[in-house]
Amino acid sequence: MSVLPTPAAPVPRPRNPRRARRLRDLRRTGATGENPATGRVPAAGRARRLRENLVAYLFLSAALICFALFAWYPIVRGVLLGFQQVTFAQPAEWVGLDNFRRLLADPLFATAWRNTGYFTLLALVFGFAAPFVTAVVLNELRRGQSYLRLTVYLPVMLPPIVTMLLWRWFYDPGPGLFNNVLGILHLPAQQWLESEHLAMISLVLVSTWANMGTTTLIYLAALGGIPGELYEAAELDGASIRQRLWHVTIPQVRFILLITLLLQVIGTMQVFVEPFVLTGGGPDDATVTILLLLYRYAFVYNDFGLASAMSTLLFVVLGLFAGLYLRLTRTKD
Repeated sequence: MSVLPTPAAPVPRPRNPRRARRLRDLRRTGATGENPATGRVPAAGRARRLRENLVAYLFLSAALICFALFAWYPIVRGVLLGFQQVTFAQPAEWVGLDNFRRLLADPLFATAWRNTGYFTLLALVFGFAAPFVTAVVLNELRRGQSYLRLTVYLPVMLPPIVTMLLWRWFYDPGPGLFNNVLGILHLPAQQWLESEHLAMISLVLVSTWANMGTTTLIYLAALGGIPGELYEAAELDGASIRQRLWHVTIPQVRFILLITLLLQVIGTMQVFVEPFVLTGGGPDDATVTILLLLYRYAFVYNDFGLASAMSTLLFVVLGLFAGLYLRLTRTKD
């Protein structure tokens, strides 16, 4: 006589602990409208929940419509234009990948990516370290910290074009401020924006001065959240200022440092105002960036299909950095 094996009990599917906990709390307070005896929602409760959700969806729909019209639609439209020959003077013509082939064949395409990468690298050397050092110094001060915070953040409040015109005067080879200072020190004057070797560095200094205020305040907020007991324990152990900075401060804010690093890479790859106003891409295309070349394709050469193809490639590259950013900032259940 054979004995049939007993079938194994089905393995319960894992549930989201946060969702299960939220549902348990709602049931405890009666917010789900379920009947405790049957576990079902009566018709009146379902109607009430539908009305409440409908009002919420109506409020949410306005934001979704605005976001779709002014964000999603331009993105989709721009990608489609990358596969078309568009001048807005004649009907659009579908050309497939021809715009991308012409783009890759343009010598300025590689130059623009190389210049943008160089600008990003210099911005990380100057613009990433300067706000953190400034925040550490301000955090150690006991008097006048509020006024110094305002001073650091003041350039951010200036319109970008005003900042560019101000720094154009600083860099002026004749009566400019920097060359006057060099003359006082008996040093030779420099062609800040006319030299292929100094032009990009000059643009990075402008961008760092104009944008470091926001990052500095973010670092100050992160430094303010570090427990003072850690510094007291380090001082009792005889740690120097450099050791406290390396073993206490940086480990405590390393997540903020990483996030600001990724955001700065994304931001510096979209640099446009500085080369457009100060150098125009010169000298000898030494400061032509991706967005400046995109501007030329669209509004100088009147080739919007080629400009859209380049914007699509930039969108893909920045999308990779954005995906990395979301991966690092994703919270665990």
